[in-house]
Amino acid sequence: MHSVAIVGRPNVGKSALFNRLAGRRISIVHDQPGVTRDRITAKCKLGQQPFEIVDTGGIGADPDPDFAEPTQEAAEIAIAGANVLLFVVDGQQGVTPLDQELANKIRSSGRPVILVVNKVDTDAHEDFVIDFASLGFAEVRDVSAAHGRGIDELIEAVDRLLPPPLEGEEELARLPKLALVGRPNVGKSSLINAILDDKRAIVSDIPGTTRDAVDILCEREGRKYVLCDTAGIRHRSKHNTSVEVFSVMRSEETIRRADLCVLVIDVTSGVTAQDKKIAGLIQKSYKAAIIVLNKWDLISDPEMTEAESLREHIARVREELFFLPYAPVVVLSAKTGENVRRLFTMIEKVRQHASRRAGTGELNRLLRTVMEKQQPPMRGTRRFKLLYATQVAPERPSAFEPPQIVLFGNDTRLLTDNYLTYLSSRLREKWEFPGLPLIIRQRGREKKAEE
Repeated sequence: MHSVAIVGRPNVGKSALFNRLAGRRISIVHDQPGVTRDRITAKCKLGQQPFEIVDTGGIGADPDPDFAEPTQEAAEIAIAGANVLLFVVDGQQGVTPLDQELANKIRSSGRPVILVVNKVDTDAHEDFVIDFASLGFAEVRDVSAAHGRGIDELIEAVDRLLPPPLEGEEELARLPKLALVGRPNVGKSSLINAILDDKRAIVSDIPGTTRDAVDILCEREGRKYVLCDTAGIRHRSKHNTSVEVFSVMRSEETIRRADLCVLVIDVTSGVTAQDKKIAGLIQKSYKAAIIVLNKWDLISDPEMTEAESLREHIARVREELFFLPYAPVVVLSAKTGENVRRLFTMIEKVRQHASRRAGTGELNRLLRTVMEKQQPPMRGTRRFKLLYATQVAPERPSAFEPPQIVLFGNDTRLLTDNYLTYLSSRLREKWEFPGLPLIIRQRGREKKAEE
């Protein structure tokens, strides 16, 4: 898919334009300069051909000196990979020295450029556009990203500058989405960079560096994925600004739309209360999952062999995250690249098991055997009786869709949660299903209410 990058100095309305083109709220819009620090991507379907839009951090006079250099670097990478650049300026503020400086930098990229004069909210504001002629761009469009004014004309200009459509566009939409989630500063962006061998995500030891969810195309061992790097999820009481609240909401949304969640934990800190909350979000969403213990290069215990230390840390994680028993644990170092390849070996193992189907006859024989060994509990004078069981096809096409077993019985109200957990454990002893939640549903001849 062709790429259109939105660039400009801070707080000129780049994220508002991004959301307008995406048709939904993806980038965080806030009057605090420098809110967008990373490259955020989405698909725009408003023109003759769909294209990827990339929202970048404000380059130039970054209000936060801690992020000035990496934010500019991320924006420059986006510019280098774009087919068309949308250079956004603030029509109501007029040309600034920084606009002049950025115009020279953008022109030197050699990319087709559309100068987008934003915040032209009414016809009375159109005279503002004249001031920007000094920047020397042939393609100029005035818009109001907040109100949608001039967007159709902007899309027409983009259509004229984009190359012909790429082949295989529909394939990208079908690629599995892998969401990297975790609390701030556990190394999610470092892991993205280790996977891509590219400084695509900003890496910093300051918690909360990645504020938005970033979708990145990735290919490993001949297989393609979409990596979703999310903002670090903090406890809601610790949010310093409304921007952090938006980031948590975005991370939760990313978990819901992901096919597989990679929960990244800092092995030097162990499992925290917030790690458990994030794991709970994954469990609640019934998502395939892998637990990554990152920063293994920082672990050193002279009293233990590495193998003994490894077993102890994994056992500790298993104990703390007992409610996510199906998620395999991978220990790695994003900083050194150690065992990153093993993560994708495990991802492929989960994919293979997601495609497995339990034979109906074998499934029913197994369930009857385990039910005879430990019968369902009595509810009053009644007990659940299994009539038939089957594994049903996934509700939606996905490489990591959890297996679903449907039990047909006399009355679904007779089975307790504890007994369903018992059945799930026995089924996993037979078919394993690593990384996949096992969904057991019930259908029965419900007892009619007395009239």
